[in-house]
Amino acid sequence: MDIDRNHFPILSTQVNGKPLVYFDNAASTQKPIAVIDALNTYYSEYNSNIHRGAHFLANLATEKYEDVRQAAAKFLNAQTKEVIFTSGTTQSINLLAQSWGRKFLQKGDEIVLTEMEHHANLVPWLALKEELGFTIRFLPMNTDCELDLSDIDSIINSKTKLVSFAYISNAIGTIHPISKIIEVAKRNNALVHLDCAQAIQHKLIDVQQLNIDFLSFSSHKMYAPMGVGVFWGKEAHLNAMNPYQYGGEMIKDVYLDKVSYNEIPYKFEAGTPNVGDVIGLGVAIDYLQNLGIENIENVEKELQLYFYDKLSEIQGVDIYTPRENSTVVISFNIEGVHAFDIGQMLDAKGIAIRTGHHCCQPLMRKLAIDGTCRASLAFYNTREEIDYFIDSMKSIIPLFQ
Repeated sequence: MDIDRNHFPILSTQVNGKPLVYFDNAASTQKPIAVIDALNTYYSEYNSNIHRGAHFLANLATEKYEDVRQAAAKFLNAQTKEVIFTSGTTQSINLLAQSWGRKFLQKGDEIVLTEMEHHANLVPWLALKEELGFTIRFLPMNTDCELDLSDIDSIINSKTKLVSFAYISNAIGTIHPISKIIEVAKRNNALVHLDCAQAIQHKLIDVQQLNIDFLSFSSHKMYAPMGVGVFWGKEAHLNAMNPYQYGGEMIKDVYLDKVSYNEIPYKFEAGTPNVGDVIGLGVAIDYLQNLGIENIENVEKELQLYFYDKLSEIQGVDIYTPRENSTVVISFNIEGVHAFDIGQMLDAKGIAIRTGHHCCQPLMRKLAIDGTCRASLAFYNTREEIDYFIDSMKSIIPLFQ
């Protein structure tokens, strides 16, 4: 795979007089110049609101916008009308909770999550549970920071209406055994929602092959702009669901005493859309497809194993990420040192990582820690950057002893 770091202008940035080493890709990836140029072209050449326009700019913007819907559908092996644009994974999961959950869940029903979920796939369900009275059950995490499926046949059962979980843990980087979980869910006639916020940029996603019902992801995790996400659902489910945001675009006919709603996907897209950033998402999809997702996965796995083995050689470092069954995330702590302090010391050397609970407080409580240092790589990172990181860690640790 031909990787040109010059495609990503921010990687030439200096931080505190040092070359930027950007190891915070799980929070947000950097953008190739092709995406940046697409945004500039939209705003400078054909900026306009979309749909129902009677003029050239509106028609061109609409065409470009809807082209991305087709590209996203092809990217997922889905139907175009099943692709709904949102502001990100968080809004996508809230859409699922409010539009599907509020209509179809009731007291006596159960849904299944995992103990490793991002708050975005926990808090909406906790809030809805308080209103509707259904039960939430959890697939537990074991001491190796992987899911324990030993009791899966009792946790997912005939009362289960939905299993909603992340493909990859954002906090730890663990790749979950999704095929097994999906198989048990389907055996019990439960629907499956897959949070792909941390997978869409690393794994080839085929919704037909996965045999799932709903999927969510954010564009800024896959080298595209912030403020855009995708919610995908099977056509039959989307047609049965109610909208949860109301206003322009999502209507069919409005009277003073009644309203009828638009067809999918538009009935879930109320208000003025984020046209420019959606167009940027389309360019990012093309960029990733040109590189090849499987090629990216191979490059990143090599980087991860190199990083993991180098870091594990440093005395006093506790690594929570499984070595093999994980993606390019290394979540770790230094014994007796607060993660934030490590993050600041690394920042002084130009290295960007993420520290804290990573929106996974229940997971951190299970580990009996406040948070971790999370270094997350992308295909544009290098072994030289990893070596610099390791040398920096070796110089920092003695300062705390």
